[in-house]
Amino acid sequence: MKRRIFIITGISGSGKSQALKCFEDLGFHCIDNIPAKLLPNLAQLINKEDYLKNVALGIDIREAKFSKNFSDYIACFDEFKIPYKILFFDCDDKILFQRFSETRHKHPLGENLSIAIKKERKILDPLKEKADRVIDTTKLALGELKELLSSFITSKSVRDFKINMVSFGYKYGIPLDADIVMDVRFLPNPFYVKKLRNKSGVDIEVKRYLSKQKIYSGFIREWFVQIKKLIPLYIKEGKSYLTVAVGCTGGKHRSVAVCEDLAKYLISSGYDVSRFHRDMRK
Repeated sequence: MKRRIFIITGISGSGKSQALKCFEDLGFHCIDNIPAKLLPNLAQLINKEDYLKNVALGIDIREAKFSKNFSDYIACFDEFKIPYKILFFDCDDKILFQRFSETRHKHPLGENLSIAIKKERKILDPLKEKADRVIDTTKLALGELKELLSSFITSKSVRDFKINMVSFGYKYGIPLDADIVMDVRFLPNPFYVKKLRNKSGVDIEVKRYLSKQKIYSGFIREWFVQIKKLIPLYIKEGKSYLTVAVGCTGGKHRSVAVCEDLAKYLISSGYDVSRFHRDMRK
């Protein structure tokens, strides 16, 4: 059995602790707030002990120099040829304020919350750039987060390039982790068709309605071609995944249908594709 090591980091209040709980439920050994100086000892232990095959490590801004000296700290895993993935958790500032207010927790930087969040983002930006996956928890419920992580870590091609198709509603905000954003609000809205209003883009009736629009099939094919052209460029830059966000007004009809159809095209071409309809049930 191959080792699976995940380093959980990101913005304070973005859900890192909840993510570690999800990993624990999925059978991982979880260590939160581990001092970076202990990583070499941990890497040696992981390399030696067979029971430490699945490990999730939580590291945050309290480890002040971790972002700056990341490459040096993480070299211990490379030394033992232990594969690892970095998951960076992020969240909209408005939701961060709400979460800190509800929990009454103090920000690790111990300053005015607005200043602390801004400072933390600046410090962690270099680490965010190195992440294998940026996960936006702004609109994610705990169950949805667990489902997303489960889908990610159980993928047979977790080490290969992965395409994440996400549908969303503009009224709820654009996903922070999107690499490409598609606006499909130009398509006729099934919401205004009485018999389709309570259905969604996964229902055949909505799919048929949209497929009858003259522009639809050509639009899907053109975007499929463009995404295929971009994939090698992302790989060249060292990325292991691509998040394509498809948005309509409410995230229930058009964006979901387009997301589903593009995913089918990509899957038929041999790509590893996941689908997540963020706002479909709202």
